[in-house]
Amino acid sequence: MTSIFDDGLAPRDANYAVQSPIDFIERTASVYPNYPAIIHGAIRRNWAETYERCLRLASALKGRGIHRGDTVAVMLPNIPAMVECHFAVPMIGAVLNTLNVRLDADAIGFMLEHGEAKVVIADREFGQVIKDAVSGLKNKPLVIDVDDPEYGEGVQVSDLDYEAFLQEGDPEFQWSFPADEWDAISLNYTSGTTGNPKGVVYHHRGAYVNALGNQAVWSMGMHPVYLWTLPMFHCNGWCFPWTITAMAGTHVCLRRVDPEKILQLIRDHQVTHMCGAPIVLNALLNASPEAKAGIDHEVKSMTAGAAPPAQVIGAIEELGIKVTHVYGLTEVYGPVTVCAWKSEWDELPLDERAKLKARQGVRYHTMGGTMVGDPNTMEPVPKDGKTIGEIFLRGNTVMKGYLKNPTATEEAFRGGWFHTGDLAVWHEDGYLEIKDRLKDIIISGGENISTIEVEDTLYRHPAVMEAAVVARPDEKWGETPCAFVTLKPEAGDVSEEDIISFCREHLARFKVPKTVIFTDLPKTSTGKIQKFVLRDQAKELN
Repeated sequence: MTSIFDDGLAPRDANYAVQSPIDFIERTASVYPNYPAIIHGAIRRNWAETYERCLRLASALKGRGIHRGDTVAVMLPNIPAMVECHFAVPMIGAVLNTLNVRLDADAIGFMLEHGEAKVVIADREFGQVIKDAVSGLKNKPLVIDVDDPEYGEGVQVSDLDYEAFLQEGDPEFQWSFPADEWDAISLNYTSGTTGNPKGVVYHHRGAYVNALGNQAVWSMGMHPVYLWTLPMFHCNGWCFPWTITAMAGTHVCLRRVDPEKILQLIRDHQVTHMCGAPIVLNALLNASPEAKAGIDHEVKSMTAGAAPPAQVIGAIEELGIKVTHVYGLTEVYGPVTVCAWKSEWDELPLDERAKLKARQGVRYHTMGGTMVGDPNTMEPVPKDGKTIGEIFLRGNTVMKGYLKNPTATEEAFRGGWFHTGDLAVWHEDGYLEIKDRLKDIIISGGENISTIEVEDTLYRHPAVMEAAVVARPDEKWGETPCAFVTLKPEAGDVSEEDIISFCREHLARFKVPKTVIFTDLPKTSTGKIQKFVLRDQAKELN
């Protein structure tokens, strides 16, 4: 008897197509050509206009000799050109490398050389950095200057202007799907807090899948108005350049995170969705009362990074911003788990709802599998909400690997799972809750201390605006918690002993910080607190 798997049925043009997010813009432009696509200062463009600009850019790049597998690097804030690059570059099979705009010339130079960039498209705000970075390269890329009217003069990067470059392109350019959906679509570098950053390679299939996963877990619906509070250079904006385009939404651009500006744009354009680190939500809470007034519609915010303290989640929802908590990494295209909300939780008190919402949750529909397990045996830990293990991930939205780094790639995929390096517990209902990074956990007198738990307590203090906890070396205990705290402007006199006494009321004694430093916290361009800087400072205290 012939098996159904042996009946000769094979994929063909009629029943199989490569999955790529660049198809989203063609569909949206054909179905909703006159709907708003881009808002940036005085700029207003619809989807037909935006698609034409993408076609011109793709055609112009091809005309300059850029082909399949070539890298096109961009040093751009959240402006229209950045949206356009997310479609135009992969339209010709090239690979988009979005550069972190906060990095110095040495770091950028390393990335350009390592990624073998053939083109650099750069905003004048970062003109000097790009000039310095390119000057040290043996193989000089083509450099294109972006003069954003919302910025000002800046430093001209080259004589080749972006708008003039678009005119080199054909507005009816015929792009094609990649030959293989496993082809690279983008290159994203990790932060590289120790040693050189690693180049994370995404493929078309993963970008397509995660873009739709974003829509599914957030129930976005058609025509969202999305405010770009999250940098598009960070994991390709968590794949939202492709998600918002697929849903025929509106990209509201924002050059830099400014709480007052964010609140203004939310009011002016009736923004429905935005993303960002918890630090962004905290900044909104500390904006002026005038800025926070007048928002009379629900805004949905997706947040990730360190678990948002319950205090922050509760306060931001009182402001009218509904928080969805997600979790992910550069290596998995941005968010891949979500604290999926259940209607029965709506009746709980605010504080209990906020604590539930602070969990990292369950896998996206589009993530193949998650596990909390022992990093050595690869066996799952009990779902008891107590036993700590490492988070492991697998599926279509895990990176291809690290560029030119087979050793790191093999280590990351050891045992058939991607090793995140994040420590968590697994609750009985299957929800993950991160307790720390492997490198951040504090071991004091043989006891494990979750820095996240201590930080959550610190945020409950009415005078604390921001807090981070790291290990400080200790002769007796090995390590003790050291808290770095930024106070609210109106806090008045708050002493180290005030903070420590507050923690004693809410934490087991061994978890209480032994040291409190009042300071501004160092952050990455995506708003994450740079704990490696704080760890160095804590060591110097001895």
